[in-house]
Amino acid sequence: MRTSVIAPFRLRVPSRLRLALLALSAAAALALAGCASAPDSGSAQPGGQAPAPTSTASDTCTYPAGTRTPSKEVTAPPAEPDAAGDVPVTIATSIGDLAVTLDADTTPCTVNSFLSLAQQGYFDGTNCHRLTTEGIFVLQCGDPTGTGTGGPGYSFPDELDGTETYPAGTLAMANAGPDTNGSQFFIVYADTQLPPSYTVFGHLDEASTSTVADVAAAGTESGGPDGAPKTPVTITGVTRG
Repeated sequence: MRTSVIAPFRLRVPSRLRLALLALSAAAALALAGCASAPDSGSAQPGGQAPAPTSTASDTCTYPAGTRTPSKEVTAPPAEPDAAGDVPVTIATSIGDLAVTLDADTTPCTVNSFLSLAQQGYFDGTNCHRLTTEGIFVLQCGDPTGTGTGGPGYSFPDELDGTETYPAGTLAMANAGPDTNGSQFFIVYADTQLPPSYTVFGHLDEASTSTVADVAAAGTESGGPDGAPKTPVTITGVTRG
């Protein structure tokens, strides 16, 4: 069987969070892989295995500063999360409000960061910069620069247990490899096969997932399977409750 490949969406390293796309044959796994230096390092190949999952859920969180200037001036989240259980959040966008439920029990540090950035207005006025319509089905957001290069100036570890799946409605963190989470996240609008390497920290309700799927149906600006969405999606605010 011939293997079809979509060119990876490679983000400039180390400044970009990367969602590298390899659309393999129907029998092969699809993967989003991070890259720190070599373009293909860490990429899943036919017959390869996903990186070993890690779990960092604890009572305290760490958000070490990086070498990059924040895309917007923000302070790092507090070390002790104040959210627990299911946390309802509304992501207000140019295509309508997206109703999200965050899982603060399973991914406390990720939810803590997301809520902190939201409270500081970090996501306000940002564009979702990447849509994929073949192989994987995601809309990527969370970069104030709209280029895929931006971040909050800090990173934090993955919160994984190895059972992660990515059905329609999943909200997960983009990364550039293990433990490189920042502000960029992706919304899965149709069931997608990925290795359990991307922290799942919430889900959208059915109506909101359908709204994102409608954006995907309009395609990308370039007409290709990977690029900026033809229908612009701008986050105007993120509110809790």
